[in-house]
Amino acid sequence: MRNRGAEGAVAISILLLFSVLAAAAPQYFSFANLRDLFLVNLPVLLIALGMTLVILTGEIDISVGSAFALASVALGVLTKAGLPVWAAALVVCILMGLLGAMNGALVAYLRIPSIVVTLAAMIGWRDVLRWITGGAWISDLPPGFQWLGLSQGNYRAAMLLLAVLLVALFAYFLRFVAAGRTIYAVGSSVEAARLSGINTALVKISVFALLGGITGLAAALNTVRFHQIPSNAGIGLEMKVIAAVVVGGTAIRGGRGSVAGTVLGVILLSSLEPALTFLGVSPYWEKALQGGIILAAVALDTLRAIFRKRTRALHASA
Repeated sequence: MRNRGAEGAVAISILLLFSVLAAAAPQYFSFANLRDLFLVNLPVLLIALGMTLVILTGEIDISVGSAFALASVALGVLTKAGLPVWAAALVVCILMGLLGAMNGALVAYLRIPSIVVTLAAMIGWRDVLRWITGGAWISDLPPGFQWLGLSQGNYRAAMLLLAVLLVALFAYFLRFVAAGRTIYAVGSSVEAARLSGINTALVKISVFALLGGITGLAAALNTVRFHQIPSNAGIGLEMKVIAAVVVGGTAIRGGRGSVAGTVLGVILLSSLEPALTFLGVSPYWEKALQGGIILAAVALDTLRAIFRKRTRALHASA
Protein backbone atom coordinates (compact mmCIF):
# COMPACT_ATOMS: atom_id res chain seq x y z
CA MET A 1 0.00 0.00 0.00
CA ARG A 2 1.40 3.38 -0.99
CA ASN A 3 1.34 6.44 1.22
CA ARG A 4 0.40 8.92 -1.48
CA GLY A 5 -0.20 11.74 1.00
CA ALA A 6 3.35 11.53 2.31
CA GLU A 7 4.80 11.16 -1.19
CA GLY A 8 2.92 14.27 -2.31
CA ALA A 9 4.13 16.26 0.70
CA VAL A 10 7.75 15.29 0.02
CA ALA A 11 7.41 16.12 -3.68
CA ILE A 12 6.02 19.56 -2.81
CA SER A 13 8.86 20.11 -0.32
CA ILE A 14 11.42 19.26 -3.01
CA LEU A 15 9.77 21.66 -5.48
CA LEU A 16 9.74 24.45 -2.88
CA LEU A 17 13.40 23.86 -2.00
CA PHE A 18 14.45 23.79 -5.64
CA SER A 19 12.41 26.93 -6.36
CA VAL A 20 14.24 28.81 -3.60
CA LEU A 21 17.58 27.53 -4.91
CA ALA A 22 16.71 28.48 -8.50
CA ALA A 23 16.00 32.04 -7.38
CA ALA A 24 18.76 32.50 -4.79
CA ALA A 25 21.53 30.13 -5.89
CA PRO A 26 21.08 28.96 -9.51
CA GLN A 27 24.65 27.62 -9.52
CA TYR A 28 23.34 24.75 -7.39
CA PHE A 29 21.96 23.20 -10.59
CA SER A 30 25.29 23.13 -12.39
CA PHE A 31 26.10 19.79 -14.00
CA ALA A 32 29.20 19.30 -11.84
CA ASN A 33 27.30 19.84 -8.59
CA LEU A 34 24.39 17.58 -9.53
CA ARG A 35 26.84 14.90 -10.72
CA ASP A 36 28.77 15.00 -7.45
CA LEU A 37 25.55 14.94 -5.42
CA PHE A 38 24.42 11.83 -7.25
CA LEU A 39 27.71 9.98 -6.78
CA VAL A 40 27.99 10.87 -3.07
CA ASN A 41 24.43 9.77 -2.36
CA LEU A 42 24.34 6.70 -4.59
CA PRO A 43 25.10 4.35 -1.62
CA VAL A 44 22.27 6.00 0.34
CA LEU A 45 19.83 5.41 -2.52
CA LEU A 46 20.82 1.78 -3.09
CA ILE A 47 20.76 0.83 0.59
CA ALA A 48 17.49 2.73 1.07
CA LEU A 49 15.86 0.44 -1.50
CA GLY A 50 16.73 -2.58 0.62
CA MET A 51 15.81 -0.78 3.85
CA THR A 52 12.36 -0.03 2.42
CA LEU A 53 11.65 -3.76 2.23
CA VAL A 54 12.87 -4.34 5.80
CA ILE A 55 10.79 -1.50 7.26
CA LEU A 56 7.75 -2.61 5.25
CA THR A 57 7.85 -5.87 7.25
CA GLY A 58 7.76 -3.85 10.49
CA GLU A 59 11.47 -4.34 11.25
CA ILE A 60 14.55 -2.11 11.08
CA ASP A 61 18.28 -2.49 10.52
CA ILE A 62 20.59 0.07 12.12
CA SER A 63 23.76 -1.86 11.27
CA VAL A 64 24.01 -0.89 7.59
CA GLY A 65 26.66 1.75 8.26
CA SER A 66 28.93 -0.78 9.92
CA ALA A 67 28.09 -3.35 7.23
CA PHE A 68 29.05 -0.79 4.56
CA ALA A 69 32.45 -0.29 6.22
CA LEU A 70 32.97 -4.03 6.63
CA ALA A 71 32.14 -4.63 2.96
CA SER A 72 34.47 -1.83 1.83
CA VAL A 73 37.41 -3.17 3.85
CA ALA A 74 36.69 -6.76 2.78
CA LEU A 75 36.77 -5.69 -0.87
CA GLY A 76 40.16 -4.07 -0.40
CA VAL A 77 41.60 -7.05 1.48
CA LEU A 78 40.38 -9.55 -1.11
CA THR A 79 41.73 -7.58 -4.08
CA LYS A 80 45.09 -7.14 -2.36
CA ALA A 81 45.13 -10.92 -1.89
CA GLY A 82 44.97 -11.30 -5.68
CA LEU A 83 41.24 -11.71 -6.38
CA PRO A 84 39.90 -9.78 -9.41
CA VAL A 85 37.78 -6.80 -8.43
CA TRP A 86 34.59 -8.21 -9.93
CA ALA A 87 35.07 -11.53 -8.12
CA ALA A 88 35.89 -9.76 -4.85
CA ALA A 89 32.73 -7.65 -5.21
CA LEU A 90 30.66 -10.80 -5.78
CA VAL A 91 32.16 -12.44 -2.68
CA VAL A 92 31.48 -9.30 -0.64
CA CYS A 93 27.83 -9.17 -1.74
CA ILE A 94 27.32 -12.84 -0.85
CA LEU A 95 29.07 -12.38 2.51
CA MET A 96 26.96 -9.35 3.42
CA GLY A 97 23.83 -11.17 2.28
CA LEU A 98 24.66 -14.05 4.64
CA LEU A 99 25.28 -11.65 7.52
CA GLY A 100 21.97 -9.98 6.76
CA ALA A 101 20.23 -13.37 6.70
CA MET A 102 21.76 -14.09 10.12
CA ASN A 103 20.20 -10.91 11.49
CA GLY A 104 16.88 -11.89 9.95
CA ALA A 105 17.03 -15.39 11.43
CA LEU A 106 17.64 -14.00 14.93
CA VAL A 107 14.64 -11.71 14.49
CA ALA A 108 12.35 -14.31 12.90
CA TYR A 109 13.14 -17.41 14.95
CA LEU A 110 14.35 -16.12 18.31
CA ARG A 111 11.89 -13.20 18.29
CA ILE A 112 14.62 -10.77 19.32
CA PRO A 113 13.62 -7.18 18.40
CA SER A 114 15.37 -6.17 15.20
CA ILE A 115 16.69 -2.95 16.71
CA VAL A 116 18.48 -5.01 19.40
CA VAL A 117 19.90 -7.53 16.92
CA THR A 118 21.16 -4.87 14.53
CA LEU A 119 22.48 -2.66 17.33
CA ALA A 120 24.66 -5.59 18.43
CA ALA A 121 25.74 -6.10 14.80
CA MET A 122 26.52 -2.40 14.39
CA ILE A 123 28.80 -2.40 17.42
CA GLY A 124 30.29 -5.84 16.76
CA TRP A 125 31.25 -5.22 13.15
CA ARG A 126 32.90 -1.90 14.04
CA ASP A 127 34.96 -3.72 16.69
CA VAL A 128 35.90 -6.42 14.16
CA LEU A 129 37.12 -3.72 11.78
CA ARG A 130 39.20 -2.04 14.48
CA TRP A 131 40.73 -5.41 15.33
CA ILE A 132 41.51 -6.24 11.67
CA THR A 133 42.80 -2.84 10.55
CA GLY A 134 43.98 -1.25 13.78
CA GLY A 135 42.17 1.86 12.57
CA ALA A 136 44.44 2.16 9.52
CA TRP A 137 43.09 2.72 6.01
CA ILE A 138 43.49 0.09 3.32
CA SER A 139 46.07 1.41 0.86
CA ASP A 140 48.46 0.12 -1.83
CA LEU A 141 45.51 -1.26 -3.77
CA PRO A 142 46.18 -3.14 -7.05
CA PRO A 143 46.47 -1.00 -10.21
CA GLY A 144 43.26 -2.42 -11.64
CA PHE A 145 41.20 -1.67 -8.52
CA GLN A 146 39.61 1.41 -10.09
CA TRP A 147 38.55 -0.36 -13.28
CA LEU A 148 35.05 1.03 -12.67
CA GLY A 149 36.19 4.10 -10.78
CA LEU A 150 37.77 7.43 -11.52
CA SER A 151 39.88 6.04 -14.35
CA GLN A 152 36.79 5.22 -16.42
CA GLY A 153 34.95 8.11 -17.98
CA ASN A 154 31.73 6.13 -18.41
CA TYR A 155 31.48 5.34 -14.67
CA ARG A 156 28.95 8.08 -13.92
CA ALA A 157 26.65 7.10 -16.78
CA ALA A 158 26.88 3.43 -15.77
CA MET A 159 25.98 4.26 -12.16
CA LEU A 160 23.02 6.37 -13.25
CA LEU A 161 21.74 3.56 -15.46
CA LEU A 162 22.23 1.04 -12.65
CA ALA A 163 20.36 3.24 -10.17
CA VAL A 164 17.42 3.66 -12.57
CA LEU A 165 17.29 -0.08 -13.26
CA LEU A 166 17.39 -1.02 -9.56
CA VAL A 167 14.70 1.51 -8.66
CA ALA A 168 12.48 0.17 -11.46
CA LEU A 169 13.19 -3.43 -10.43
CA PHE A 170 12.34 -2.86 -6.77
CA ALA A 171 9.20 -0.90 -7.67
CA TYR A 172 8.02 -3.64 -10.04
CA PHE A 173 8.78 -6.33 -7.46
CA LEU A 174 6.74 -4.68 -4.73
CA ARG A 175 3.78 -3.85 -6.95
CA PHE A 176 3.43 -6.77 -9.34
CA VAL A 177 5.26 -9.80 -7.91
CA ALA A 178 3.47 -12.03 -5.39
CA ALA A 179 6.56 -12.25 -3.18
CA GLY A 180 6.63 -8.45 -3.00
CA ARG A 181 2.99 -8.33 -1.92
CA THR A 182 3.72 -10.75 0.92
CA ILE A 183 6.12 -8.15 2.35
CA TYR A 184 3.20 -5.75 2.74
CA ALA A 185 1.09 -8.53 4.25
CA VAL A 186 3.72 -9.39 6.87
CA GLY A 187 4.14 -5.73 7.78
CA SER A 188 0.40 -5.18 8.09
CA SER A 189 -0.13 -8.16 10.40
CA VAL A 190 2.34 -10.96 11.00
CA GLU A 191 -0.31 -13.20 12.53
CA ALA A 192 -2.81 -12.66 9.73
CA ALA A 193 -0.08 -13.31 7.16
CA ARG A 194 0.92 -16.52 8.94
CA LEU A 195 -2.68 -17.75 9.10
CA SER A 196 -3.05 -17.07 5.38
CA GLY A 197 -0.18 -19.46 4.66
CA ILE A 198 2.71 -17.03 4.28
CA ASN A 199 6.05 -18.17 5.68
CA THR A 200 6.64 -14.99 7.68
CA ALA A 201 10.05 -16.12 8.95
CA LEU A 202 11.29 -16.68 5.40
CA VAL A 203 10.02 -13.26 4.33
CA LYS A 204 11.88 -11.52 7.14
CA ILE A 205 15.10 -13.44 6.58
CA SER A 206 14.89 -12.71 2.84
CA VAL A 207 14.49 -8.95 3.21
CA PHE A 208 17.38 -8.74 5.69
CA ALA A 209 19.54 -10.84 3.35
CA LEU A 210 18.61 -8.63 0.38
CA LEU A 211 19.46 -5.52 2.37
CA GLY A 212 22.82 -7.05 3.27
CA GLY A 213 23.58 -7.94 -0.34
CA ILE A 214 22.68 -4.51 -1.71
CA THR A 215 24.75 -2.88 1.07
CA GLY A 216 27.70 -4.92 -0.18
CA LEU A 217 26.99 -3.80 -3.74
CA ALA A 218 26.76 -0.14 -2.69
CA ALA A 219 30.05 -0.41 -0.81
CA ALA A 220 31.79 -2.02 -3.80
CA LEU A 221 30.52 0.58 -6.29
CA ASN A 222 31.52 3.42 -3.99
CA THR A 223 34.92 2.03 -2.98
CA VAL A 224 36.28 1.57 -6.51
CA ARG A 225 36.19 5.34 -6.96
CA PHE A 226 39.07 5.93 -4.55
CA HIS A 227 42.75 5.13 -4.05
CA GLN A 228 42.32 4.21 -0.37
CA ILE A 229 39.60 2.59 1.73
CA PRO A 230 38.80 4.17 5.11
CA SER A 231 38.22 1.68 7.91
CA ASN A 232 35.63 4.02 9.44
CA ALA A 233 33.46 4.34 6.32
CA GLY A 234 29.70 4.51 6.66
CA ILE A 235 29.50 6.40 9.95
CA GLY A 236 26.01 7.91 10.16
CA LEU A 237 24.93 6.15 6.96
CA GLU A 238 22.22 4.17 8.76
CA MET A 239 20.51 7.36 9.94
CA LYS A 240 20.52 8.87 6.44
CA VAL A 241 19.05 5.71 4.96
CA ILE A 242 16.35 5.20 7.58
CA ALA A 243 15.44 8.89 7.53
CA ALA A 244 15.02 8.85 3.75
CA VAL A 245 12.76 5.79 3.89
CA VAL A 246 10.58 7.14 6.70
CA VAL A 247 10.35 10.66 5.26
CA GLY A 248 9.35 9.08 1.95
CA GLY A 249 6.21 7.70 3.56
CA THR A 250 7.13 4.15 4.57
CA ALA A 251 5.36 3.52 7.88
CA ILE A 252 7.83 2.69 10.63
CA ARG A 253 5.33 0.05 11.85
CA GLY A 254 5.36 -1.61 8.43
CA GLY A 255 2.73 -2.46 5.84
CA ARG A 256 2.70 0.84 3.98
CA GLY A 257 5.21 2.59 1.74
CA SER A 258 6.73 2.55 -1.73
CA VAL A 259 9.97 2.77 -3.66
CA ALA A 260 8.84 6.05 -5.22
CA GLY A 261 8.46 7.57 -1.77
CA THR A 262 11.92 6.36 -0.78
CA VAL A 263 13.49 7.93 -3.88
CA LEU A 264 11.78 11.23 -3.06
CA GLY A 265 13.00 11.00 0.53
CA VAL A 266 16.58 10.45 -0.65
CA ILE A 267 16.36 13.43 -3.02
CA LEU A 268 15.00 15.73 -0.31
CA LEU A 269 17.40 14.81 2.47
CA SER A 270 20.47 14.58 0.24
CA SER A 271 19.73 18.08 -1.08
CA LEU A 272 19.58 19.77 2.32
CA GLU A 273 23.26 20.12 3.24
CA PRO A 274 24.49 21.41 -0.14
CA ALA A 275 21.42 23.65 -0.37
CA LEU A 276 22.27 25.27 2.96
CA THR A 277 25.85 25.78 1.80
CA PHE A 278 24.75 27.46 -1.43
CA LEU A 279 22.27 29.62 0.49
CA GLY A 280 24.95 30.72 2.97
CA VAL A 281 23.30 29.03 5.95
CA SER A 282 25.42 27.21 8.53
CA PRO A 283 25.57 23.47 7.69
CA TYR A 284 25.01 22.78 11.40
CA TRP A 285 21.34 23.39 10.72
CA GLU A 286 21.21 20.30 8.50
CA LYS A 287 20.79 17.79 11.33
CA ALA A 288 18.18 19.96 13.01
CA LEU A 289 16.22 20.21 9.78
CA GLN A 290 16.52 16.48 9.15
CA GLY A 291 15.31 15.74 12.66
CA GLY A 292 12.37 18.10 12.26
CA ILE A 293 11.42 16.56 8.92
CA ILE A 294 11.58 13.04 10.38
CA LEU A 295 9.48 13.99 13.41
CA ALA A 296 6.93 15.68 11.17
CA ALA A 297 6.77 12.64 8.89
CA VAL A 298 6.26 10.20 11.78
CA ALA A 299 3.73 12.48 13.50
CA LEU A 300 1.71 12.90 10.30
CA ASP A 301 1.80 9.16 9.69
CA THR A 302 0.55 8.50 13.24
CA LEU A 303 -2.23 11.06 12.92
CA ARG A 304 -3.22 9.58 9.57
CA ALA A 305 -3.39 6.08 11.10
CA ILE A 306 -5.55 7.34 13.99
CA PHE A 307 -7.87 9.11 11.54
CA ARG A 308 -8.26 5.94 9.46
CA LYS A 309 -9.07 3.84 12.53
CA ARG A 310 -11.70 6.30 13.70
CA THR A 311 -13.18 6.51 10.22
CA ARG A 312 -13.45 2.72 10.02
CA ALA A 313 -14.98 2.60 13.49
CA LEU A 314 -17.61 5.17 12.50
CA HIS A 315 -18.46 3.26 9.33
CA ALA A 316 -18.70 0.00 11.31
CA SER A 317 -21.06 1.54 13.86
CA ALA A 318 -23.24 3.21 11.21
